[in-house]
Amino acid sequence: MPDFWQNREQAVIISKEVENEKKEIDKWECFQKEIVELEQLVAEAIRENDNSISDEMHNKYNELEKKFVDLEFVVLFSGKYDSNSAILAIHAGTGGVDAQDWAEILERMYLRFAEKQDWQVEILERTVGNEAGIKSINMKISGQWAYGYLRSEVGVHRLVRISPFDAESMRHTSFALVEIIPEFPEAETIDIKDSDLRIDVFRSSGPGGQSVNTTDSAVRIVHKPTNITVTCQTERSQHQNKETALKILKSKLFKLLEEEKEQIESKLKGQVQKAEWGKQIRSYIMQPYQMVKDHRTNYETSDIKAVLDGDLNGFIEAYLKKVKSL
Repeated sequence: MPDFWQNREQAVIISKEVENEKKEIDKWECFQKEIVELEQLVAEAIRENDNSISDEMHNKYNELEKKFVDLEFVVLFSGKYDSNSAILAIHAGTGGVDAQDWAEILERMYLRFAEKQDWQVEILERTVGNEAGIKSINMKISGQWAYGYLRSEVGVHRLVRISPFDAESMRHTSFALVEIIPEFPEAETIDIKDSDLRIDVFRSSGPGGQSVNTTDSAVRIVHKPTNITVTCQTERSQHQNKETALKILKSKLFKLLEEEKEQIESKLKGQVQKAEWGKQIRSYIMQPYQMVKDHRTNYETSDIKAVLDGDLNGFIEAYLKKVKSL
C-alpha cells in the first residue's frame, strides 16, 4: 500500500497491532517446537530404555505446562478492545482521609501490576489529599492486552482495617472507585464543537521544579452536554496538556456512544441490563482477619500482601472466565 504512511498516526497503530500479533504467533510456534523436543526426548528414552533422563523430562513437562497456562490466558481476551492500551482512574470515596490513603494504596497496586506486565505508565493527573493519600489519579497504561486485563477492575473497591489515622485504633471501612476505559484509536474521528467545551487553565499541583507548578500549565476540559470532565497537568506545556486531555475526552465520549449502542442492541434482543456502576466488586479485609474477596466471582485469597503488591492474575482470570461463560 503506497499511501499507508500518509496517515502516520494510524499507520503506527496498525504496525503496533501487527507487531503484537506476530509476538503471540512466535510464542505459540516456540511452544510447539518445545513440545516436539519433549516428544523426541521421550521417544529416545523409550528406545534406549534409559531412565536417567526422566528428571529432565519431568522438569521440561512442568515448564511446558506452565507456559501453556500463560498462553491459554490470552484466549480469554475476546472483547473488541481487549488488546488496546487503557486509561485508569482512581477516585477516593467515602471514608475521609482513610479513603484517600486507600486510593493511594490502590494506585501502588496497579503500578506494581503494570510493572510485572512490563507495561509503560504515564501519570496524566494526580491530586494529593490534604493530610495523606490522594483524592484522584488518572494514568495511561500502554501495553498489549492492558485493557483486557484491567477491565475486570472497574467498580468500587472496599477496604476494612484498623485505621492508622484513628488515635483510638478503631476499625474503619473506606471506599475507592476504579474506572477503566480503553484507548480508542477510532475516537479521533469524533468531532467536538468548541461551543460544547469549557476549558480552564490553572497552576499544576505536585512537586515543583522546572516551572511545572509555577505557571498555568494544567488544563481542565468540561464537555457541557455530558458534563464529562478531564484534567491533565503532568506536562510543562499547556498545549501538550490540552492535547492529551482532548484525546482522553474523545475516548470517554466514544465509550459513551458504544455503551448507548450496546443498550439499544440488548433492548432489541429483549435482555435486561443491570446497572453495575457504583456496586462494590471487591473487599480487602486487613482486620480482624486477612482476606481479599471478589463478590462477582467469589474468588478469594488470604494473601492480601501479595495482592496489594500487584498479584492480580487470579482475580482477573476468574472474572474473564465468568464473563466468557455468560
